[in-house]
Amino acid sequence: MSALFEIPNLRQDSRWYRDEDEENARFMFRSEEEAFEMMEELKGSMLASSSLHERSPSSAGQSASAPPPHHNGPEPEHGFFPVLKNRNFLTLWSGQVFSQLADKVYLVLMIALIASRFQAADQTISGWVSSIMIAFTIPAVLFGSIAGVYVDRWSKKTVLVSTNLLRGGLVFALPPLLWLTHTWAPWFGLPVGFCILLGITFLVSTLTQFFAPAEQSAMPLIVEKRHLLSANSLYTTTMMASVIIGFAVGEPLLELADVFAVRLGWSAVGVGKEVVVASCYTIAGLILLLLQVKERHQSTSSTPTEAETAPDPVESHPPVFADIRDGLLYLGKQHQVRSAMLQLVLLFSVFAALAVLAVRLAELIPGIKSSQFGFLLAAGGVGMAIGAAIVGQFGQRFPHARLGLYGSLGMAGCLFGLALFAERLIPALGLIALLGSFAAIIGVPMQTTIQEQTPEDMRGKVFGLQNNAINIALSLPLALAGVAETFFGIHAVFFGLGFLMIAGGILTWYSSRTGLTKR
Repeated sequence: MSALFEIPNLRQDSRWYRDEDEENARFMFRSEEEAFEMMEELKGSMLASSSLHERSPSSAGQSASAPPPHHNGPEPEHGFFPVLKNRNFLTLWSGQVFSQLADKVYLVLMIALIASRFQAADQTISGWVSSIMIAFTIPAVLFGSIAGVYVDRWSKKTVLVSTNLLRGGLVFALPPLLWLTHTWAPWFGLPVGFCILLGITFLVSTLTQFFAPAEQSAMPLIVEKRHLLSANSLYTTTMMASVIIGFAVGEPLLELADVFAVRLGWSAVGVGKEVVVASCYTIAGLILLLLQVKERHQSTSSTPTEAETAPDPVESHPPVFADIRDGLLYLGKQHQVRSAMLQLVLLFSVFAALAVLAVRLAELIPGIKSSQFGFLLAAGGVGMAIGAAIVGQFGQRFPHARLGLYGSLGMAGCLFGLALFAERLIPALGLIALLGSFAAIIGVPMQTTIQEQTPEDMRGKVFGLQNNAINIALSLPLALAGVAETFFGIHAVFFGLGFLMIAGGILTWYSSRTGLTKR
């Protein structure tokens, strides 16, 4: 049972009860749906509290002679400052910075290794890179949901630390493995070294499937509920910044690492670029060792009472697919969580389509080349970072469902604008930046809603299913957007995506409200 329904049972002191109710009314009701649920649950308890106050002379005298104590003190902080003062969040956030940066630079590293070791002079690099991307995508589709199940069973801190250290170890192992196998005969027509790259990429991506739900599940355990929106805003800002910085400075950073490797005499074994990526993963793991996460299933003692009350091991660890089914059943019953997840899937689908369409857009815009489509995507990343920062500072004033609806309508307007101004550079850059800002207005509140509404023992399953759904949703637009643009044109595709955002935003908003009414 979620913390929302446990609050009335915890309030023993009637005076504190009244103060806390008023504070919750201002700071905890971040959606109309939450307020409705909370008021229904607290109605009986409020009447009981009122009766206690009438029978208590001291309480009545105090309330008549002076306002509630919390009115005389400073109001609780909101925005980024209380989150940034949370040491555990700073630890998790710092680990995320290095881990996300390593993820992005890893792909740049793979391209650099292919270009320097395997690509022939008369060959295109696309086929090699596509194989790496497939190896990176397969674990996300196969293991996303399964990883979430095990995240619920294991210590979140252990998963966060071990996945980063293991990824760092795998990347550190690349130089000696490539050096040892560079004279070996090809396997199935492929160089052995390239097969090693595929294997390492597969393993790194598999470990990432465990890291992602563990990170999302740990957030509500270390951040107060009323500050989750700001925490997720910083998370989103960091994620987008890592995309921009990783792809923008990845190549010069790796080249600089090679220069230092030559000066240190490490070039004989090919050590250089790999050290940068491996070090980022390792630093992330070491930072996360400082994380303190209080989990319900963890225990520091083994008294007889705990042994008697502990759940049966067989019952606490059902088959993996039974846990996945439980996660699906939970989503079927929880309309708010399901609606938020559907809106996130739609959001990522549109951005995946935009990544494909950006190449064609760069071809149409005078003054830039098709190879410079990254500038267009970078504008979207900058806009998303700005939007996430704004939501984190001021988003607590608005219901989550309404923010999602406003974001969907804003994204639709930007897509319509791109359909009209596809051949003009400045308007296109501005519209893509606005598109990123409105995307943050959708993504941050929806992710926060999932964290708030999902109980601790279900978070790993739910976030695993979410990652799985998003990864599948990312694959379809990558395959279909280019085909649709070829047959219908880029203007029609942008109009279609705009109408899709309007329909999805209204549908998920309506589903969230009607689902609450049915309960």
